[in-house]
Amino acid sequence: MNEHEILAMYEDAGALLNGHFILSSGRHSARYLQSALVLMHIDNATALARELIGRIDAGDIDMVVSPAIGGLVIGQEVARLLHKPFIFTERKDGEMQLRRGFSIPEGARLLVVEDVITTGGSVRECMQVVREHGGVPVKVLAVVDRAPASGGRFDVPHETAITLDVETYDADACPLCREGLLPPIKPGSRGAA
Repeated sequence: MNEHEILAMYEDAGALLNGHFILSSGRHSARYLQSALVLMHIDNATALARELIGRIDAGDIDMVVSPAIGGLVIGQEVARLLHKPFIFTERKDGEMQLRRGFSIPEGARLLVVEDVITTGGSVRECMQVVREHGGVPVKVLAVVDRAPASGGRFDVPHETAITLDVETYDADACPLCREGLLPPIKPGSRGAA
C-alpha cells in the first residue's frame, strides 16, 4: 500500500476529522485521525498490519506490545500475523502500567505498535514499562506519524506507514481557541481537558 491508499482508507471511513480537537498529548489541532473507525473493519486492520510488518524482521521480535487504547487493535493484528504473543500497557491513576496478569520474560525483545504518534508520549511510557519488567523494546511501528519533523522521539528505530504533517498547538497558544468559533473536543484516550 502507498500513502495515498492508506490516507484514502481513513477518508473513506470518515476517520480524518476537521474541527478543534484536544489530542491525547493535550495539544490542540484542527485535524484528528480516528483510527478506530478504520480499524473496526478487519480487512483494513489486516492490510495495515501487513504494511507495518513488512518493515521488520520477525525473527528479531519475541512479543508485541501496544499502549492502550489506540494501539490495541493494530497491535493485536500485527501480533496475530507474526504469530507472536501480544500484551498491552494501560493507564491506572494516570500512570502507564502492565496489568491483567501480563508478564515479560527477562530479555524478551518487544515490538511496540501504535496507531497514531504525535508527541510519542504514550509510546515512551509503554517502552519504560517494558524495560521495568525486564523486556527490551527493539523497534516502534505506527500507522500514522502526525509530526514527522520531530524526529528523535524514541531511543529505538521507528517507522510508520504514512506521515501526515498536521500542525498542533500548545493549549495556551492555540489559534483555534483564540478564534473561539469551535469549542475543543477530546476524542482521544488521555490528556488535559
